[in-house]
Amino acid sequence: MRVAVITFPGSNCDYDLYKAVQLVGGRPEFVWHRERTLDGFDAVMLPGGFSYGDYLRAGAIARISPVMEAVAEFARRGGPVLGICNGFQILCEAGLLPGALVRNASLKFESRDVHLRVERTDTPFTGDYAAGQILRIPIAHGEGNYEADPETLKRIEGEGLVVFRYVDAEGRVTEVANPNGSWHNIAGLVNEAGNVLGMMPHPERAVERLLGSTGGLGVFTSLLHSLAGSAPAG
Repeated sequence: MRVAVITFPGSNCDYDLYKAVQLVGGRPEFVWHRERTLDGFDAVMLPGGFSYGDYLRAGAIARISPVMEAVAEFARRGGPVLGICNGFQILCEAGLLPGALVRNASLKFESRDVHLRVERTDTPFTGDYAAGQILRIPIAHGEGNYEADPETLKRIEGEGLVVFRYVDAEGRVTEVANPNGSWHNIAGLVNEAGNVLGMMPHPERAVERLLGSTGGLGVFTSLLHSLAGSAPAG
């Protein structure tokens, strides 16, 4: 599994993502934001951080980086694309996912472990999980409040695009379990084709017991298993 880890000025989780891919036996490679091709890669990942200092809006400048045209084309051809935290924000700004991430309802930077419920197991990123499985994964963001207009939210829920939802330790969707005010407690969702996933929590920080949790490991093993035997999409 050859994985492109896209690095923008201000990315700060790219090495964490690199190591997580490496841990499951993948072959990660850093790809600078000025590159214009992703030929030969099996998957693309956009890390967390503060691309371009999050000026204007989080992800707003990164979306016009040269590499994003290649990312969009890679996704259009069915290649798996994962955006984490700032990567999720970039995917939304680029129109590869619906909705937007805005300032947390608390107006504070939130950095702590949260619980997620796995809503779908039929994506390239969740095949190794069980439906309804509860994960403990850390968050670290100031603009993770997922919002969309009512019609878009209706479509997201109607088409089952939500992959991860904020819940309490027992798996219940509650206001208290929602760390940022996201509509419908949405923590991660996919596009209609199911090959583009954006999520605010950091699975790459929950891949070893030494880190406190292995809840995020399944995102990377799922991708590895889904790509086994398949040709590069680039």
